[in-house]
Amino acid sequence: MSRKKSRNSGIDTFFYEKKAARAGYGRVAGIDEAGRGPLAGPVVASAVIVRDAGFTERIDDSKKLTERMRERAFLDILNRCDVGIGASGVEEIDRLNIYNATLLAMKRAVKELKDEPDYLLIDGRMDVDVPCPRTCLTGGESLSTSIACASIIAKVFRDKLIIEEDRRYPRYGFKKHKGYGTREHMEAIRKHGFCPIHRKTFGPFGGK
Repeated sequence: MSRKKSRNSGIDTFFYEKKAARAGYGRVAGIDEAGRGPLAGPVVASAVIVRDAGFTERIDDSKKLTERMRERAFLDILNRCDVGIGASGVEEIDRLNIYNATLLAMKRAVKELKDEPDYLLIDGRMDVDVPCPRTCLTGGESLSTSIACASIIAKVFRDKLIIEEDRRYPRYGFKKHKGYGTREHMEAIRKHGFCPIHRKTFGPFGGK
């Protein structure tokens, strides 16, 4: 990645990818998720293998990008990378708990890759059930381009799903808060009760 497309000054955000390559691993996939914290909607994970590093858009932690920047980066990543997306729905989140549902979404994302990876770079300390060597990186979105790509893909894809749900359940304001526990969202739940995409055992209204 060119220096001007990264805000991680002084950090080689391909360090871990190159380290894996030197060890003989050819297909290195970055993995991240979006949607662990909201009160509604699925948790979405993405696995990304960078094929062409000549990005024309800024690739960074999705939380550091504006919505418009994420949308442009999303398309850039799809054009240059092998991308897998997996999700766990609200029923699985309620049944398995959010951590295990996230692991399941990550496993599904890896399976959706066109080519099976032989090394994983995983954001955070997530014990993904995939028989593959890996490195777990706390704050990985700022340390690895592959993980940053995965964070953008997961975030944009999940936001699109939630916006679709907003059309079905307009009283809750999902388009604005994406299912997070804002004051507006909490008041809507108290007024209207749960809708089908709310996590019944999650957050302040549940005990799991």
